Amino acid sequence: MRNKTNNKKNNNMILAAMPLYLFTLVFVVGPMLYMVGLSFSTNKGGYGVDWTFTLDNYRQILEPVYLQTFVQSFQLAISSTLIIMLLGYPFGYFMSRLSDKGKSRMMLAIMVPFWVNSLIRLYGWIIVLQTKGVFNELLLNLGLIKAPLKLLYSYPAVLLGMVYALLPFMILSVYSSAEKLDWTLIEASRDLGATKAQTFWNITWKLTLPGLLSGMILTFIPSMGLFFIADILGGNKIVLVGSLIQDQMTRGSNWPFAAALAVVLTILTSVSIYLYTKITKVKELEVM
Repeated sequence: MRNKTNNKKNNNMILAAMPLYLFTLVFVVGPMLYMVGLSFSTNKGGYGVDWTFTLDNYRQILEPVYLQTFVQSFQLAISSTLIIMLLGYPFGYFMSRLSDKGKSRMMLAIMVPFWVNSLIRLYGWIIVLQTKGVFNELLLNLGLIKAPLKLLYSYPAVLLGMVYALLPFMILSVYSSAEKLDWTLIEASRDLGATKAQTFWNITWKLTLPGLLSGMILTFIPSMGLFFIADILGGNKIVLVGSLIQDQMTRGSNWPFAAALAVVLTILTSVSIYLYTKITKVKELEVM
């Protein structure tokens, strides 16, 4: 009887999970396999594709102009992730120390921008950063500059846009980790004579590190492909891998090369996630 009951439960679980499996197969695995297959095909011009196997699309990525795009994307992703980490970690940590009412207010303040379309918010930064924008007018009125600064359509503008768009993900990741912190361990460390710095590095830092690492993944990976931020705030001066893929699929009409770029980008992000899981496991063992 028990075996029959267990078999029924297993069958029910399989049936319940079947829609998820079908969804993953049709909308995730299927498109990825098509993308990989397309990356080895030959472009016929226009939107035509010749399904003749070739490695030319991947060889083309090794050309200096395309390698430079990957390098520039990595530089922007690393720079934005570091700035987001420096801003988001203390914000999320101190947010977890607030009262329940304070936490609710801060959570609301963080979530409110998500109620507005991201494109509208980015166009708001154009108003702030343009030559006759709010920021330049403020600096001119304060007498800090004599001529307007060229802030818009530059690398710093794109970096600012990345930080602005992705900072909430770091804050929420660190907050969720810090909120679960066992404060009795910190009190015990202080009672045993450890300084605030020693307590932070030996206990707080290690216990909140998984949240920091997950926040880094949530910011690093999107910053590699958020091409619309580079297009809006950087103009044509900042070209990311995502921008290159979009250009090849629209104006370039070279879908096989775009697929090859997407495959390489997917591999790089997958390696980042794999390293994150390994580092997280090692840190968990160290804490234990």
